[in-house]
Amino acid sequence: MEAVQVERSGFSITVPDGWWEFEIRPELRDQAIRRLMDERVRLRPDVAGHREVMERFLRREAANAWDAGAAYIGCMAQAFGDEDALVTATLTVTLLSPRTEDGAPLPTDPGSVAGQLKEIRARKAGDPWRAVSVTEIAGVGQVARTRGVEDVAPAGDRRVMRVAMMQTFVPVPGAGHQIALISGTTRNLELTDSFFDVFDAVTSTFRFI
Repeated sequence: MEAVQVERSGFSITVPDGWWEFEIRPELRDQAIRRLMDERVRLRPDVAGHREVMERFLRREAANAWDAGAAYIGCMAQAFGDEDALVTATLTVTLLSPRTEDGAPLPTDPGSVAGQLKEIRARKAGDPWRAVSVTEIAGVGQVARTRGVEDVAPAGDRRVMRVAMMQTFVPVPGAGHQIALISGTTRNLELTDSFFDVFDAVTSTFRFI
């Protein structure tokens, strides 16, 4: 599989070729969203009447992601056979400074982070679940990680989506109480194990620069 290295301020990560970036950086996102909609309208002229609403939605989502600390969002969408067989996934790198409810900084070493994360056991087949572990990334060191199938609600949205999710918590060296959170998600639950392999492979390329 071909791969593309992405560099941002302070880190790099390599994603499969064919994934595209949802641009969230304030100085670039408006122009990038306009280009995205230009291409969408060219391919689907019937959406032209909805362009203003769609652009407003994308600008809002990009601003929310940036304000939440996201530094990179990569996406893939691949159709197989027909439009009903659509495989999608996202990978997000977010810089966080975890704190308690009263504002005190939380420790960011892998053991402490893993201890703060809650495991979820499925009561029956199809229920959400989450496993917590400490693993190793070559060139980075030990990191806390969760993997599972969880119900999540996007910011400002009451709807709940069930996704397969892997989250890796990487302490930022020399940054005090800061963590780089690498989150991979897909709604194609039948491909959970395969995407966990993909997310693990992509996360293993993460490096501080």
